Amino acid sequence: MPLPINILELLKGRIIEHDRIEFKEGWNPDAIYRTICAFANDIENIGGGYIIIGVEEENGMAKLPLKGIQPEQIDAIQRQMIGLNNLIKPVYTPKLSIEEIDSKHIIVLWIPGGANRPYEVPELITVKEKRYFYYIRKYSNSVKANQKEQQELISIANQVPFDDRVNTTATLDDISMTLIRDHLRITKSRLHEFSESLSKADLLGQMDLVSGPPEMLFPRNVALMLFSESPEKYFPYSRIEVVEFPNGADDPEFNERPPFTGPVQQQIIKVIDFFKTNILQEKIIKQPDKAEAVRIWNYPLEALEEAIANSIYHRDYQTREPVEVRIYPDSICILNYVGPDRSIKPETFKVGPIKPRRYRNRRLGDFLKELDLTEGKATGIPRIKKALKENGSPVPILDFDEERTYFEVDFIIHPAFNGKNNINISDKSIRLNKSTETLKESASLILSIIKINPNITASEIALELNISSRAAQKQIANLKSLGIIERVGSKKTGYWTIKEIDLSSY
Repeated sequence: MPLPINILELLKGRIIEHDRIEFKEGWNPDAIYRTICAFANDIENIGGGYIIIGVEEENGMAKLPLKGIQPEQIDAIQRQMIGLNNLIKPVYTPKLSIEEIDSKHIIVLWIPGGANRPYEVPELITVKEKRYFYYIRKYSNSVKANQKEQQELISIANQVPFDDRVNTTATLDDISMTLIRDHLRITKSRLHEFSESLSKADLLGQMDLVSGPPEMLFPRNVALMLFSESPEKYFPYSRIEVVEFPNGADDPEFNERPPFTGPVQQQIIKVIDFFKTNILQEKIIKQPDKAEAVRIWNYPLEALEEAIANSIYHRDYQTREPVEVRIYPDSICILNYVGPDRSIKPETFKVGPIKPRRYRNRRLGDFLKELDLTEGKATGIPRIKKALKENGSPVPILDFDEERTYFEVDFIIHPAFNGKNNINISDKSIRLNKSTETLKESASLILSIIKINPNITASEIALELNISSRAAQKQIANLKSLGIIERVGSKKTGYWTIKEIDLSSY
């Protein structure tokens, strides 16, 4: 039976991260079962992984053309796996699909994180005398767990992520077959071809979205988040609320939009459409002596898309609070409950890279990746910063409390759209001096950063912009020489002031 994922996209490593895919040139049960055990243990809570048999690996990617497996081998492999699955303690059965690509047959094993972990398996599963070990994934390898890692596996045995837990308050009748088939169609899963002929229980079972005995199956939480018409029935306040403050936060006037509800993937799409229709603005600026014009946005769409998708991906569905979007004249605030995992330190958001040890909703993340609504692990904030930098926008303000009860992202409007800005930055060809030198993008960003945090140091500015200290000092020196900025006090404890000046006169 086909798996609920596009196999061609899986081979490209675009939907699933490379360290969650292992390619095997041929049938090697010893190595394969060590990897099955490691994926099933899923010590990082990232959703298990895939083993693709009949594909050579080259630099971490599938080597083309595919080698494939001889058709007469496939039945023998499946028969052997029935017995070998029983050697995993406790018993674990990966989901198997036979795929034909370019007239070559391959076997795809899907190994979701197991509900009965920790699992152990013989080091050599085909020998008579078997020695059992726990295996885990480290980067792209399956390795024996050391004593500390074994203890960690045991400690997380009862910590199945919330989205992967069975919901005994719901029934299969609460799941919409229309939404499931739409998802399979959009993601171009081959399972869509069989969806009309399968019962709801069989289809959900193939997607690993149900659990329980055949006479009393219950849906998993992730199935209700994505494929029920009203997730709020099971997860109160699982919606997005948008409030506009046209005159700023201090003014009593505000406009509260009807909440964005429904399946969570539709919430993301609806809010993004709202931004496109009501919030986003573009300026086209002609450049001197250049045919190509500069296009800038008040807020780059990619940054907003990533922030909204990640607020849905990482929110705590047990906390009865909505995702809040507050729109001010010069900023957009996206507030999510709860905060980041405790394995992420506050300073990491400044210097990076961000490497969480736990993913709150691993299954939900996989579905959103298939829909191109979010990217691979730990890429959300880097993608946001990259989109803002390319648009010439100020860096985002990221905030959360020590108790990790919330996570807030503030987007500052591009200076060219801020009518209250003391500096006239209505054109990217603003002159730095009376010669033809123009204000560089990094200098514009430095002004925006100083406006947000006047106490910031030059070295911290360099970190925020991901440029060298020398480059930052050069731009700061230019701005100081023009009398645009001034440092009051020492380099470490002082603060910046910005002079009210219209640069268009230079």
